[in-house]
Amino acid sequence: MSKGDGVITAASARRKTARAYAVIKEGSGRLFINGVPVEVYAPNEFVRMKILEPLWLAHEYAEKYDFYVRVKGGGFMAQADAIRMAVGRALVEATGSEHLKELYKEYDRTILKGDPRQKEPKKYGGRGARARFQKSYR
Repeated sequence: MSKGDGVITAASARRKTARAYAVIKEGSGRLFINGVPVEVYAPNEFVRMKILEPLWLAHEYAEKYDFYVRVKGGGFMAQADAIRMAVGRALVEATGSEHLKELYKEYDRTILKGDPRQKEPKKYGGRGARARFQKSYR
């Protein structure tokens, strides 16, 4: 998408192996994830609330824009965190509001800054990264 398509700004975010890319356009406060409204994409109430947090906190800013998010990889919770972060970053960039940035930081820092933790790779001699197979002497 180019600036000629009505795009105001874009931002990306990652959580574990989930990747999200958010684009903001002029609109009426709708959020679409992979081309589907958020109400259909996230039928689980908790996941939907987590995704919509940045929009609820900044409702006076967010009601002027439509958000289009592409997300892939990871599980549903990691995707929700990646979407939340991409939308929050894009909204801060679109508005240029220092007040909004401080609001997000005060509420929950992970709306703007990600959690860098990743799953540790499995090692030989066991069934996981740290767990070892049991040893028997008889």
